Amino acid sequence: MRSEAKRILEAVRDGTVTVDEALLKLKTAPYEDIGYAKVDLHRKVRQGAPEVIYGAGKTPEQIAGICDAMAKNGQERVLITRLSPEAAEIVGRGRGLDYHPDARLGILGDFPEPDGIGTVVVATGGTSDIPVAEEAALTAQVHGNAVTRLYDVGVAGLHRLLDRKEDIMSASVIIAIAGMEGALASVIGGLADCPVIAVPTSVGYGAAFQGLSALLSMLNSCASGVSVVNIDNGFGAGYLAGMINHMEAKK
Repeated sequence: MRSEAKRILEAVRDGTVTVDEALLKLKTAPYEDIGYAKVDLHRKVRQGAPEVIYGAGKTPEQIAGICDAMAKNGQERVLITRLSPEAAEIVGRGRGLDYHPDARLGILGDFPEPDGIGTVVVATGGTSDIPVAEEAALTAQVHGNAVTRLYDVGVAGLHRLLDRKEDIMSASVIIAIAGMEGALASVIGGLADCPVIAVPTSVGYGAAFQGLSALLSMLNSCASGVSVVNIDNGFGAGYLAGMINHMEAKK
């Protein structure tokens, strides 16, 4: 992702922003202390993507306060992960929250136009993996990526995945999400010529150990180019996929 600092400097070069306006943007306080949280206002300047709110463990009032601090400082959209329906109802009052209950994810603001180098494919082994997949897919979309969803294409019926081989082989980044034995990531890794981000899920019977078996299988994948995030970490996978999909040569 292009950093906000680079965008500001390019705007100065192009004459759409004055030097003084750019200086003001860069000098703005790097964070706002609202008592229970120090809201990072310069993350977009440093990394190209603004701070994301992790909703679990925070009260609805705390989440709402952080959202308001972000909005006051010019953040166009806010992503809130692991947000309960009860908290979403309170946070959404007067703020136009777009809440996705399957993903437990809330979005303030509109989705941006995709500006990545290609498409992020999000694939799941089964339907039970969709909540984690939606967290990944929506995170990627909020960060400016075109997303193709391939759900329920696990190795128990390999023909379902092979029917979508064009999507797999034309992707810029693939997120492979599976529980049970987690074999989907290795199969996709053996087909694709792009980075594959494997997400183990806590879906499975007793010996799946709440996703540990899938995690270990993915970590031991024989397919090159497969990296692994933590169990049920759809957000981490979606964010990383967005970073990869926005990479550019550093001259």
